[in-house]
Amino acid sequence: MKAIRRFTVRTVLPEQLQPLHELALNLRWSWHPETRDLFRSVDPDVWAATGEDPVRLLGEVPAARLAALAADRRFLRRLGDLADDLREYLAGPRWYQGAGQQAAAPLPAAIAYFSPEYGIAAALPQYSGGLGILAGDHLKAASDLGVPVIGVGLFYRHGYFRQSLDRDGWQQERYPLLDPDELAVTLLREADGTPGRVDLALPGGRVLAAHIWKAQVGRVPLLLLDSGIEANSPAERDVTDRLYGGGSEHRLLQEMLLGIGGVRAVRAYQRLTGHPAPEVFHTNEGHAGFLGVERIRELVADTGLDFAAALEAVRAGTLFTTHTPVPAGIDRFDRELVARHFAGDAALPGVPVEQVLALGAETWRGGDPKLFNMAAMGLRLAQRANGVSTLHGEVSRSMFNGLWPGFDATDVPITSVTNGVHAATWIDPAVVRLGSTEIGADRAEEAMSTGETQRWTGLERIGNAEVWDLRRTLRSQLVDEVRHRLRASWRQRGAGEAELGWVSSVLDPDVLTIGFARRVPSYKRLTLMLRDQQRLRALLLHPTRPVQIVVAGKAHPADDGGKRLIQQMVAFADDPAVRHRIVFLPDYDMAMAQHLYPGCDVWLNNPLRPLEACGTSGMKAALNGCLNLSVLDGWWDEWFDGQNGWAIPTADTGEGVLDPDSREAERRDDIEAAALYDLIEEQVATRFYDRGSDGLPHRWIAMVRHTLVTLGPKVLAGRMVREYVERLYAPAALAQRELAGTGSFRAAHELAAWKAKVREAWPVVRVEHVEADCPDEAQELGSALALRVQVALGPLEPADVEVQVVSGRVDESDRISDACLLALKPVGGPDLDGRTRYEGSLELCRTGPFGYTVRVLPAHPRLASPAEPGLVALPAEVPGMDAGLLR
Repeated sequence: MKAIRRFTVRTVLPEQLQPLHELALNLRWSWHPETRDLFRSVDPDVWAATGEDPVRLLGEVPAARLAALAADRRFLRRLGDLADDLREYLAGPRWYQGAGQQAAAPLPAAIAYFSPEYGIAAALPQYSGGLGILAGDHLKAASDLGVPVIGVGLFYRHGYFRQSLDRDGWQQERYPLLDPDELAVTLLREADGTPGRVDLALPGGRVLAAHIWKAQVGRVPLLLLDSGIEANSPAERDVTDRLYGGGSEHRLLQEMLLGIGGVRAVRAYQRLTGHPAPEVFHTNEGHAGFLGVERIRELVADTGLDFAAALEAVRAGTLFTTHTPVPAGIDRFDRELVARHFAGDAALPGVPVEQVLALGAETWRGGDPKLFNMAAMGLRLAQRANGVSTLHGEVSRSMFNGLWPGFDATDVPITSVTNGVHAATWIDPAVVRLGSTEIGADRAEEAMSTGETQRWTGLERIGNAEVWDLRRTLRSQLVDEVRHRLRASWRQRGAGEAELGWVSSVLDPDVLTIGFARRVPSYKRLTLMLRDQQRLRALLLHPTRPVQIVVAGKAHPADDGGKRLIQQMVAFADDPAVRHRIVFLPDYDMAMAQHLYPGCDVWLNNPLRPLEACGTSGMKAALNGCLNLSVLDGWWDEWFDGQNGWAIPTADTGEGVLDPDSREAERRDDIEAAALYDLIEEQVATRFYDRGSDGLPHRWIAMVRHTLVTLGPKVLAGRMVREYVERLYAPAALAQRELAGTGSFRAAHELAAWKAKVREAWPVVRVEHVEADCPDEAQELGSALALRVQVALGPLEPADVEVQVVSGRVDESDRISDACLLALKPVGGPDLDGRTRYEGSLELCRTGPFGYTVRVLPAHPRLASPAEPGLVALPAEVPGMDAGLLR
């Protein structure tokens, strides 16, 4: 018989054990080993059975056990110490507070961080993959550093999905219902006890309402909006049903709730708790882009600003981070669908629907005028933007170049902050203990949280035997975990216990272990290792240098191509001849990853370059002394040094992304797979099994130690968040304050008026004449050219523009590279024809082919970049001088 209603009955803890609730409801336990050990000691069997989830543990532990603990002085002493430690962690000054005292201007009072998913812990399954894990690590690192971040996301009643395999190796999905009463979240409530709520107007007089759940991530509150409430009709209840599911309108409503509803949730949280208002809004990918539209509505309603001035004020305090290396990865909606949700009775007061549509319009050559582009809106609403690795920054500047017509990709104002990972979450405690023996426990903890290089010194003194013993211990732990999971997977596939005796001999703790785990889109090439199956078998079964491989990954439920790749991998791994050397583990999640990264000797990554924006899984592996074997893409392109792993050669044609079914793509995959086999056989396995007289692989251990010492501080989320604070958050907060003034927003009005004036005048701005001393003759290094330029400015003043000389090496087509910029100075006023003369001296500081050109850019002290307005005037003979408008 089926229940008509489901709810959770929570355990009433004895008074002495009440601090357990405090510890369980702060997700710091997920990265604090001592707190996890305390919960494990409550009841080890129940702890394991509940998936190491403190909230479920406290709901299922027997009352007799709780009574015994309430009388256990030793346990109560540990509980008291850990509760005090948490309170000190939450209240004490940390890096941010110290940095604020030394900063020239006040650091932001608060930063709102928006993301569609968060990977905080396996016990809070609100993530699908790398984007969510990165967002979770961002919040944890912000907490450790004391950065006042407020996280904003959605609460998905079914999360992403749980993966299993059928007998034929085909991916199966299931969506278990998540009960928030069984999770480490609390409902945000009004003073009278009623649930806090945000409402969005929808077409046809409908309303989308959402409650606000709060997950406490250390010092950081994470607000999760939940539409699955009785106030909604059935259709609106399902808006937050699952992550990355549903059709186009379903996704649009999710993104409206995340952006618009998210800002309203932040305001509710401020009102109910007294939390400072965010000075910076950071959108993690374009999914939350509508947050800028809602903030414009706020300013129009609260201050009387017009749309243009409100746009400038919002842009100043907004940061947009893109994680997408290809246009196909961007959310795009039918323009008419968006128009319907921002017009009529669904309109945002003070925000005309035409202005909303203009923010997402694909105005560049080749853009689709019928589509609304979320990334384009995100970039137009943010004065600052970044990619997530140095290479990805380059890719992003090229991909979004159309928003800045007339500019080279190198001038596009998108910087990069390379991602990092949260050490305390991903480093195995055994690795931490080994490091603590040389640098001290306190220093080890500080090194993991801050990423300061000097705090990692001392690790090089760890002995070879200690390093190798640790690596074998971690490998053995992984072997045990794999056997447990593999047995469970085969039982799900229908195998009987009598058929599974072979599982107990799967993998070997003394064999070179390679890991490969990630989402399964085609560009990550899960099956590249299967290109030559005979050669792979030879590597797995080598008589003296065998290799074993652990593979995991999920395909999107709608991606049958990805599911076929998984099926091919499973079919190979099911072969009795090799199944003791290669396994596919279903249901890849954070819990599996925390065993997988430490236990592997080598982490494999073979995407199509440059489609891996960053690829943080290899960072997590490196923190545990695992060496990387990867295509030079994402972060590995930036930090591979020849001693921390191996680079897989690429057969990149330079012609962009190839059709995966084309002959050229097949040939590329064959070449790169052959290179992968060669590397494993001739370098990786050879070095792993090259033992000294003491039985230790000294050269391998040297690479492990080098990886820990040199990559350790680089790959940390603490380093990443510090970069965001110093390079992006602090300047954004300062710009926002300057435009707001004392609340009059006069500077925002002035900037908007100036931009309008410049846009109107720009069609008549021209570089009319350029001359230089002997420009066509060979020049000597160190000499200088005296340049004179005549520029027509129309109604603009010289103070409104900057005239630049762009010089550098030139190729055969006269394209300038490694450009240097020189600002020319106006000489006198305009002549009778209205032209202004500019002069300057260009030093010739390079030998070889050299060239220069001249351009005119708008200039204003409140621009974050000269390219920000998207306007440039070039000499008439240079193609593309008629620049379009970005803003």
